[in-house]
Amino acid sequence: MTSVETTSARLPAARAESVPRLGVVPAVDLESTDDLLRVIEKTCEVPGVTEYKLGGGPMRLALDETMKAIRRITDLPILYDHQKAGLDVPANAGPYVKRCKEAGVDGLLLFPIAGPEAVRQFVGETLKAGLIAVPGGDVLIPDYSASDGGFVIDDAYERIVEISAEVGCQRFVVPAKLDKLERRAQWVADNVTDPVLYIVGFGPMGGDLKQSFAATEACPSRRILVGRAIHQQPDPGAAARRFVDEIMALA
Repeated sequence: MTSVETTSARLPAARAESVPRLGVVPAVDLESTDDLLRVIEKTCEVPGVTEYKLGGGPMRLALDETMKAIRRITDLPILYDHQKAGLDVPANAGPYVKRCKEAGVDGLLLFPIAGPEAVRQFVGETLKAGLIAVPGGDVLIPDYSASDGGFVIDDAYERIVEISAEVGCQRFVVPAKLDKLERRAQWVADNVTDPVLYIVGFGPMGGDLKQSFAATEACPSRRILVGRAIHQQPDPGAAARRFVDEIMALA
């Protein structure tokens, strides 16, 4: 019998009605089912952990079986991040979304930098399927944007967010780039009803949590995505609680 089959059947009561505006989203981008289930088991009952970002391992494992195993532990929403979904021809959006929904995920992180129609199709098909769409288009690496020596035009993120908002999206992932955060958060607050920002880039990536929260205060609903600073710790539950305490203190 595999370790997936012997995973604890403990399942917390649904907490969707009490999800706070502020929260921590552990990124369980791990290579093995055993490792990601261990992190989820240690963190799923920490108040303030609102969702999980699932990526990495399930690209090599069966997403269906991974989701079945997770559902034996928690009913918290699972946002699937198929690094980097949305960078594809628009016609592939429908089949991709259908496959992910069949596997049982609750939402999709999307990176539709293939163009405006890719944004409309991938974000639109995700919302049409009743899933949470969390698009982005920027990452916390020094040579990503064209002005920094990279290959992506400087306003790609802004254009993706604008088109996503036009098709009804309310949630967006944004890297903790302090020179851009305040402007981006303000645009979302001014143009989207009840938006949620997912801020990424803390821990080993060097993002400053206190400054990032100050820069995004225009959006009351904010979550932080945290990977190695939680899942690589000896006690992931304690690490998650520290992040929850920190963001609550900043609110």
